[in-house]
Amino acid sequence: MSNSSKQIKIGAIVSYLAIAFNMVAGLIYTPWMITKIGQSNYGLYTLATSLITMFIMDFGMSAAAARFIAKYNAEGDQKSVNNIIGLIYKLYLGLDTIILTALVVVYILIDVIYTNLSPEELETFKVLYIIVGTYSVISFPFTNLKGMLTAYEQFAGLKFCELFHKVFIIVAMVLALLMGYGVYALVFVNALSGLLTIAMKLYIIKKKTPIKVNFRFFDMKMLKSFFGFSVWSTVVSLAQRLIFNITPSIIAAVSSTGSVGVAVFGLATTIESYVYTFATAINGMFMPRISKIVYSGKKDEELLPLMTKIGRIQCMIIGILVVGFMTLGKSFVVDIWGKPDFAESYICALLIIAPSYFYLPMQIAHTTMIVENKVKLKAIIFLVVGVINVILSLILSNFYGAIGASLSIFIAYTIRAIMMVTVYKKVLKLDMWNFFKGSYLKITPYLIITAIVGFLAEVFNPIGNVFIRFGVNGVLVVGVFGVLMVLFGMNQYEKNLFFGVFKKALSKIKR
Repeated sequence: MSNSSKQIKIGAIVSYLAIAFNMVAGLIYTPWMITKIGQSNYGLYTLATSLITMFIMDFGMSAAAARFIAKYNAEGDQKSVNNIIGLIYKLYLGLDTIILTALVVVYILIDVIYTNLSPEELETFKVLYIIVGTYSVISFPFTNLKGMLTAYEQFAGLKFCELFHKVFIIVAMVLALLMGYGVYALVFVNALSGLLTIAMKLYIIKKKTPIKVNFRFFDMKMLKSFFGFSVWSTVVSLAQRLIFNITPSIIAAVSSTGSVGVAVFGLATTIESYVYTFATAINGMFMPRISKIVYSGKKDEELLPLMTKIGRIQCMIIGILVVGFMTLGKSFVVDIWGKPDFAESYICALLIIAPSYFYLPMQIAHTTMIVENKVKLKAIIFLVVGVINVILSLILSNFYGAIGASLSIFIAYTIRAIMMVTVYKKVLKLDMWNFFKGSYLKITPYLIITAIVGFLAEVFNPIGNVFIRFGVNGVLVVGVFGVLMVLFGMNQYEKNLFFGVFKKALSKIKR
């Protein structure tokens, strides 16, 4: 096995372990945490983090850094890698100053912007804003560390850092809340975990890569080339913020539900983040490989098979997550989490999650757009979709609160998927019909059967204990889909991959 394939495999395993821990811990921790700090404070926390995130964007430089570093690395040009990283750090520090100024201005205007919040809520919100804002300004210059580790295929170390980040937050927050600290501890622990993770990434880069940052370097031609890419990546980042990050502010501003509506939407986005994180766990790992395929002139022969192979696996993963939540999600939120006042979060999460099945399995094509510097088209599409979401959210949130906002995201995401498929076909020249035949058409029928079984189980399962009932239904849904895929859906490569993990695990246990 090549070092690249080994790093991808180890990275994927660690990544899925991190996600599994985050999901299991989150299922127990999140409702408990909301109970400890209160629904209103949870809404304020969601509002503060979403507002800060709108300003703390890397202006496309993270994607640009990953793309250029992967390109130079594929060409064996280490000197250019060192030079452009030094250039990137200078740009980050300059932008950090501008962001700090913007955050200060917004802080001054908080009373004017959020008139629906009570005086007590405003006071809490301001403290949360200061803590999150300070951490964000400190961490911003290090945004490109993930791109650097990805370009050098240090996936094992990168994913271990992400696992540490998740474990530390959960463990530290539980201890803090048990000791009587409230919502302020929530943001402080997140900040501390982020800073420790940055230190770990810097250590891995120093020990595992040949990067020697040239802080003295400056070249106008390289700067223009970098900005030519990053400008459109900036538009993509801005457009993405017109989806999730601005929505809590819209709900707080136009909906009569106020912080409660934000909390409902916040819980839905937490659930959505589990699906998104699980589905995209391996995506960034393929940029170096795609770069090599493109720059070696083998795109026509190798790209579509790679996209189909990875797309099928993601169809299975995302599909069972969507179907599982569709069938069991309501009882999960209401019965398992014991949050009947968050029942609307099930509908919100389902609306947000559903379009991901028709978009995320095409991640190889998304990465190829970056490698081939086709981000301008992607940026235009994302901007159109972002504007559509804001307009619809302003209208629908006014009448239907968090559900209206989630419906606007569902419509916007569906439009995005359709437009991106068109771009992949027309611009990347990918045979999308063959991709759909090899992935979606082979997987979707078994997902439909599984969904029917899940809905029937929810209706007819006679078990009275809600926890046992949910567990039985969950095992049934996953089991039915697993059996259908092994018997009819999986090809030989997927069976070897699936059973190979269990065989290796069993052999290690026996030893």
